Parts: sequence; C-alpha cells; structure tokens
Amino acid sequence: MSFKVRSSKFRHVYGTALKREYCYDNIRVSKSSWDSTFCAVNPKFVACIVESAGGGAFIVLPLSKTGRLPADQPVVGGHKGPVLDIAWCPHNDNVIASGSEDCVVKVWQIPDGGISRTLTESVVDLIYHQRRVGLVLWHPTARNILLSAGSDNQVVIWNVGVGEPLIHIDCHPDIVFSASWNFDGSQLLTTCKDKKLRLINPRSGEIEQEVICHEGSKASRGIFLKGGLIFTTGFSKLSERQYSLRSPEKLDDPIVMVELDTSNGVMFPLYDPDTSMIYLCGKGDSVIRYFEITAEHPFVHYINTFQTPDPQRGIGMMPKRGCDVSICEISKFYRLNNSGLCQAISMTVPRKSELFQEDLYPDTIGDIPAIDAEDWFNGQDAEPILISLKDYHQPTRLPTASEMKVAKKPNILDKPSANKTVKSSPNNTTAAPPVAKPSFNQPQKSIPDDIVKEFKEEIRKLKAMIVKHENRIRALEARAAEDTTDTAKDGGDSLVLKNNDQNDVEPKDNDTEHVDTNEDDD
Repeated sequence: MSFKVRSSKFRHVYGTALKREYCYDNIRVSKSSWDSTFCAVNPKFVACIVESAGGGAFIVLPLSKTGRLPADQPVVGGHKGPVLDIAWCPHNDNVIASGSEDCVVKVWQIPDGGISRTLTESVVDLIYHQRRVGLVLWHPTARNILLSAGSDNQVVIWNVGVGEPLIHIDCHPDIVFSASWNFDGSQLLTTCKDKKLRLINPRSGEIEQEVICHEGSKASRGIFLKGGLIFTTGFSKLSERQYSLRSPEKLDDPIVMVELDTSNGVMFPLYDPDTSMIYLCGKGDSVIRYFEITAEHPFVHYINTFQTPDPQRGIGMMPKRGCDVSICEISKFYRLNNSGLCQAISMTVPRKSELFQEDLYPDTIGDIPAIDAEDWFNGQDAEPILISLKDYHQPTRLPTASEMKVAKKPNILDKPSANKTVKSSPNNTTAAPPVAKPSFNQPQKSIPDDIVKEFKEEIRKLKAMIVKHENRIRALEARAAEDTTDTAKDGGDSLVLKNNDQNDVEPKDNDTEHVDTNEDDD
C-alpha cells in the first residue's frame, strides 16, 4: 500500500513569537463585548482600540517604537462613544478609519512617526447611521471608497474624498456581522444575524444570492478568496464552531463543512491571497490554526497550530508589503492579550538560502489604487495593481509622507499614483493606469498650527533684525567714505604749504651765499 504525501511548499510553516522587548506592553485593551479584531496593522503602524473614559479612543504606535507604553500615552480620541472597529486604508499607510457607538465614522490622518499628543480632530466625519457603527471596510482597488455597517441594519458606501455617501444598501433585516469585497471589488459578501449569507451587487444594492450560512445563532463571518470561492466561519445548532468553503455558483451547497471544537469565541478568518492560506483566530483562544486552500480534496488542508499560553483579545494581520523577505516571513500578526501585551508573531518557511525566494513571494497587492471612486461608481472594475517584493523590503524602505485632504467637491483624498513607479517582477508587465487628476502632492510631514505660527514669528523677527543691521551698515559705510574724503583734502593742503616753505627757504640760502662771496672779493 503506497501513501502519497501532498506536495506543498507551505507544509512546514512555523510561528515564532518575538521577544517581549520587540512587542508593546501596558495597553489598556478595550472591554467592549463587540465582536471585532480590536487591532489593525500596516507597514508603518499598529493601531489598537483601548479603554477610554468619557468617550472612545484607540492608540497608534509606530512599528519602530516598541516596549512598555507610558501611562500618558497619546491616543486618537475624537469619538464620544467607545470605538468598535478600525481599518487602515490600503492605499495610504497614514490614513485610518474608525467606527464608534456614537454613530459616526471618522477618518484620521496620522503623521509619520506617530502622534505626540492626543489627536481629537479628524480629517472628515461621515454621518448617516442612526445607531452604533460596528464595521468599517475599505475597498481593495478604488481610491477613497469606504464601507460602513451599523446596528441600524444599514450598509453605506462612502466617497471619503468628498465626505458623502454614494450608495445605501437596505436589504438586511438584522445586524450585519461581517462584510468582504471580492478580489476586484465588484461584489460584496455579508453575513447577518439572521444566519444568512448574502452576495450583493454593491453599486445597485440588489441581492444576487441569499442562503443560510451556519445554523447557529452566534456570529458568523465570511470572506472572498482570490479565485472567487467563499470561506465562512460560524456555529452549528449545538454551538460547535465550523468553517465552510463554498462556490458562488452553488452557494447553498458547501464544498467543505468541518466542525472544529465547542468553544464559544467567534473565529476571525484572516486570508493571504498570495499563498492561499487562511489563519483562524478565535476570540478568547490561545491558538492560531492555519490552513492551505487548494484544488485537491479535501480542498482545505490543515497545516499546523501556533499556541501561546495567554488567550487573545484581538488580532491584526500585516499586509504582505510589511513582511520581512530576508527571513522568509510569509505572514505577521499582532496579537492583543487581556494582560495588555500586544505580541508580534512571525510565520516563516525555513530556507537555507539567503536569496530572495520567488516561489514564496509572488507579486502581491501594492498600495496604489487601480481606479478612482467616480470610475468605480460608474461601473468600472479593475484588479489590484501588483508589485514585486524582491526590491520592496519594508524595513529598509524609506517612508514617504502623504497628506490627506477632504473637500466637498472635487475629490482630493489622494496619494500620488501617476508619478509613482510600480515595482514589478520581470514577468509582470502591470503598470499603474493613468489617473484622471493628480491628487496627493506628497507634502512634508504635517506640523501643528501653533508650531507653524511660532516659526513664522521667528522668521519675521529675523527679517526685521536683518533690515536693521543693513541700515546700520550703510550708515557706517557712508560715514567712513566722508572721513576718507576729508583726510585726503587735509593731506593736499599740507603738501602745498610744505612746498611753499621750501621755496621760501632756498632763496634765502642763495642770497646768503651770494653775500658771503661778495665779502670775500672785497
């Protein structure tokens, strides 16, 4: 009897928890009962929702500044109620959106290096929902498109650049638990408290398909995979945790339906489209299970489990642009514990060679939007612009600041895409499409207004001092010129007098000599 071992380069993926000095400690983790990840990560920052008195807040920490946080750590605290969900913009690493119990969605601009004092002024406030907002999600390819869902059972798609809602979707009879865009952002997948999974046309709001997701009454979540398949997590009637794999053509007939365990925590599926791997992170669990999705039976292949001693409160997954390719890191997580520790976990594939491993790092999604918000709203779709990680190693990449601006019309929430070069592999000929109008002019790091006023006052004083000194120097030069002229005149008069005196003396000497000669003759 022969036994065939499945061939896969990701059969041996190992998780490693970084040392405590490379993590964040003393975080006041939010005590909200809302089912959210409470953490969001990008190649520049890690953001965590924290407990705050008198409103809602979250902290933003640069990846380079780790260690124990001070008690007076600055926060982003402009909400009047607890923050329930946060999401970094995929096209601008300095922009983050937050939803709160105060029914408002806020978009923030974070300066490079993090915030030095509590930030209370957002770039734009998006007001539409009548009840708490528990879900915010950016569009994967279109610039400035943001989705929000609230406890009023409404889903709103915003154009953040003009601060106005584009589309209002009112097809859910209960609270929306999760939402997911497909690879090019042309379809929307939602899970609801009524146990149903819905496939929606995001531009029209029409339901294309609607089926029972999981029979359990607890929260379920669903995500789109790169090839178009759908992966869901939820509970059975007996409160057993399940995951399923479905095809959009037969949404009501799961390809795979597997029961995991009987824990009560909601499972968050985190997906890596480059490696076709899914990481299941349960709220309150101390483990991270990871699977590989393939076209071979049983389609969802269990790989391994990463285990820690502390249960997790929240978790955030780093985009592939932030992974360290020099150590063959294929995924990185930031895991919030109840103790206040934000632990960094690195998933690596052991390789002996120190060269760039092209089989582990295919071209990945970059930070350049493929289309504008207006083009997407008018019916245009585009797949994400891919980049190569061979020359895009984030720890050594120089950061570029991007300023976000919001105006009522036209749309200027932006980042330079027309002038930016897309890094790609030799096989990838994808280039950035022409942008209708340049948006971000890539200004310098944002500076508070009071510091700008102080600098302007100092510059004004320096200019006044320079003018004063210039006038004084001119006066001194004029006086010196006058003194030189007077000296020259005095010197000429003395010379004339001296010559005259010499002329007067010489005749006397001649006369004397002449007289003496005459006397000798006598």
